[in-house]
Order: sequence, then structure tokens, then C-alpha cells
Amino acid sequence: MIDMSRPCMIKVLAGSALSLCAVVAMADDTLGLSESVYSVAAPEITQAPSGTASPWRFSVGAGVVNMPKFPGASGTKWEGVPTVSVNYDRFFIGSNPDAAALLSLGAYLYRDSNWRVGAAVTYDFIEPRSESDDARLNGLGDVKRTAHAELFGIYTYQFISARASVLTDIAGNGRGTVATFDVMGRYQPIPDLTLSAGPGLTWASSKYNETYFGVTSEQSARSGLPTFSAGAGLNQLRFSINGAYRIATHWNVGASVSFAWLRGDATDSPITEKTSQITYGLFVNYLF
Repeated sequence: MIDMSRPCMIKVLAGSALSLCAVVAMADDTLGLSESVYSVAAPEITQAPSGTASPWRFSVGAGVVNMPKFPGASGTKWEGVPTVSVNYDRFFIGSNPDAAALLSLGAYLYRDSNWRVGAAVTYDFIEPRSESDDARLNGLGDVKRTAHAELFGIYTYQFISARASVLTDIAGNGRGTVATFDVMGRYQPIPDLTLSAGPGLTWASSKYNETYFGVTSEQSARSGLPTFSAGAGLNQLRFSINGAYRIATHWNVGASVSFAWLRGDATDSPITEKTSQITYGLFVNYLF
């Protein structure tokens, strides 16, 4: 278990999570949020009167995000999101950037000065896709919120972090399985400002791609779009740029922008209007 009193561990916990900037890859389908959620919302290590680190960490905040109306959309929408989290030792609930989720319940299975490995159950905060989002979706039906089981691992060495995850739909709502890999480099020009940037990719199962990019015969009849079958494979490449600034002892503000490019069958889907996607957000958090 991590010695939470060590300054280097505080630095790792407070600023080394990756940007998971896909528009369509993981639990919330709002992955441009993840690095900003972590940079802004990572709970501080509070000291107990005895001088030992408290196992409790809290964060309360919110953000606004501009994101595509649906995976492959040309139009965008605004969403408000919470960044509320409670951590007790290795257990967490609420927003957790390591799990890339706004709603999560999980635990770290292993932690040391370089590694964080964990498991979580997550749930979508934002509706993944609704017919009412855009006229192009008429007749395709809604993509429902669902619960996911996830395994994730983060390796940090100096200013570089690498994150991998696998998560799968455990509620039977057709969301399939996705695997992600991201690398992030961090830079602190001044002590209170953290900048980060890096690439990532997402692999998606045929079930996931069929749900978001496939068109069944029934959907074709209702929507007028041609039928289309989407198989498993590389789904997306991405690059993100993020910043977080400590404006006071317990207050952080942050911003994030991610650029994503659909790949594989997602690019050929009749649902897809635009293969390049941009997500950006602004956040503020109180840490205690």
C-alpha cells in the first residue's frame, strides 16, 4: 500500500492521470472530461492531527462540456457534469478519472510509487445517444445508459503516464466491450499550473460498434438509412491537451480539449456525418 505521507505520492495522485479523450469509448461516452476531472478533482492528502495522512479524501465540483451530439455527429451540444468524489484508503465512489467515469464504485487492487491497478463498476451519467439529439437519428432508437465492469491500470514514471483499461456492459444494453490505451506527458511551468498532452486509441467489440454505427433492417425501414453491419476493430485515435490551475489552497480550475478521429467501420457508417470530433470542457473543484 502507498505511504500516503510521501510528497512524491501526493504528486502522483494529484496530477498524473491520463487524458481519455475519446468521444466514444468508455463509461460516460464523454471521455474528453477525464484528464480535467482528475487534474481538477483529485483529492488532496489531508493531514490528521497526529501528523499521519488521513485515509479520507473528498472533492466537490462541476463542469460544462461541449461535445458531439452523438458519435460521428457534425453538431455539438452542451452538458453540465458533476465532479463529486469520496475516497477512503483504496476505495472510491463518485467521479474517478482513473476509472474514466463520473459515476463509479470501486477499489485499487494494487498501488505503489509507479502503479495503480483497480476495478470498478461504473454507470453512464449522460444519456449516450437519444433520437431527440438530432434529426439524423430518427428511427434508430435510443442508446440506453448502462452499467459497466472495468479493470484499469496506470503506470507513471517521472512526467509520463500510460493507462490501459477494459470495460464491458454488464446490464445487457448492447454496449459490448471496449479497450483503451493512452499515454500522457505532464509539464509544470509553475508550481500551481499543470499542463498535459498525449495520444490514445480505442478498440471496440462488434456489439459496441453495431450499437453506435450499425443500421439493422428495422432501423433502415424507419430511418431511411441503408443497412450497415459494423464489426470489431480499432474504433478511434485521439489527442488531448489539458490544463489545471490551483487558484487557492482548496480550489482548482481546469480546461480540456480533445481531438478524436473515428476509424474502422465507424468511418463508413451511414450514421456518421463527420469522422473528426472535438470535445472541450471547463471545470472547478473544491478539495478537502
